[in-house]
Amino acid sequence: MTTLPTTPAATTATTATTATTATAVRPRSRRVLRFALHYVEMVIAMFVGMALLMPLTPAAWVAMPAVHALVMAATMTFGMALWMAVRRHSARQITEMSAAMCAPFVLLLAPYGLGLVSGGTVMAAGHVLMFLTMLGAMLLRRDEYAH
Repeated sequence: MTTLPTTPAATTATTATTATTATAVRPRSRRVLRFALHYVEMVIAMFVGMALLMPLTPAAWVAMPAVHALVMAATMTFGMALWMAVRRHSARQITEMSAAMCAPFVLLLAPYGLGLVSGGTVMAAGHVLMFLTMLGAMLLRRDEYAH
């Protein structure tokens, strides 16, 4: 019978293999819960960013619906990006999520500018679409958001 040497390197390699295997077989329910928790954390961070930064917005900007929608999207994105940075997400993940959050508002500016939708529609539809595009960005990289 051959025994393996118990050097620190061998012990470390065995521990690393065990940790990797444990991560790979994490129960699906735990990954789904972690994914959902990450989504909720980002939404909370968005509201905190908006609550802290919107009062600093000049009243003239708030009076212009398109500008108000973009400023609100920016304040929410800032809060979310800051929280993702605190949680040590990559710059790529932060940039993707920021783009996903702002894209609906930017895309709605064209129909607003053409008079096809109102400022209230831009604000309401932008927020609904923002939550959907965030979820879409997370689903594209679900493994990264579920661990």
